[in-house]
Amino acid sequence: MATTTPAAPAPAVNRPKRRWGTTAVGILILAVMLFPLYWMINTALQPESGLLEVDPVPHGLDLSGFSSAVTEQGGHLLTSLAVALGAVVICLAFSAPAAYGLAQFNLRGAKTVVFGTLITQMVPGIVIANAMYSAYVDLGLVNSYFGLMLADASLGIPFAIVLMRSFMVAIPREVIEAAEVDGAGRLRTFVQVVLPMSRNSLITAGLFSFLYAWSDFMFALTLNTTDHVKPVTLGIYQYIGAHVGDWGSVMAASVLSAIPAAILLVLAQKYIAAGITGGSVK
Repeated sequence: MATTTPAAPAPAVNRPKRRWGTTAVGILILAVMLFPLYWMINTALQPESGLLEVDPVPHGLDLSGFSSAVTEQGGHLLTSLAVALGAVVICLAFSAPAAYGLAQFNLRGAKTVVFGTLITQMVPGIVIANAMYSAYVDLGLVNSYFGLMLADASLGIPFAIVLMRSFMVAIPREVIEAAEVDGAGRLRTFVQVVLPMSRNSLITAGLFSFLYAWSDFMFALTLNTTDHVKPVTLGIYQYIGAHVGDWGSVMAASVLSAIPAAILLVLAQKYIAAGITGGSVK
């Protein structure tokens, strides 16, 4: 009768220590990344202190810096919001049809176009801004909301095309053919079938386009020569000046400018994860 040798016990894995170690490293990295944000809020709550006199922990909630920032930068925040939302609309209006055509129409040279789109993101912003300024002068778009929206939309269009194309490539061709068999044209198929199925990528592309436009400084500085259109980035830049005495208001304005982006990232994080990874598996 054959006898079986009992298997040797598996070596104990020190999982709790490894897990605690990984958590500690993660917390340390997170603390380093969030420290500038904490110091910005801390300085905003101590408006009477100089930049080198700020206590590590605020002793009270002094919101006078925020009230001053709202009074002086509130209009600039609304300008940034209007420009960013307009840039999102323009970006999606151009990039969604382009991505659909590159993904589903089997166009000759589509991969070359996608590669060229990626290359455009490597061009320095100052080069594009200087070239756009001369064109804007001829077109009469300098110091205009639409001109700044169009310029900021150009920052997000290349990324949006590449992202949405990778997502739309994964849409089964049978779904599109079924819509065409039912009598839907290309435009109706795109609007009623492709766009709803590409919701995650649309939200992701729109969010990144919003962030590009919201944080833009180069185009705002180059394409505006008056105070008619002044986003919050340009407002804070001119708000600082050569000799800054009220760093609390400066930091409060910076905190207020970071709130919309933070809210959008929190609300859309599940769509971002799905939109970025949606086209990776076909």
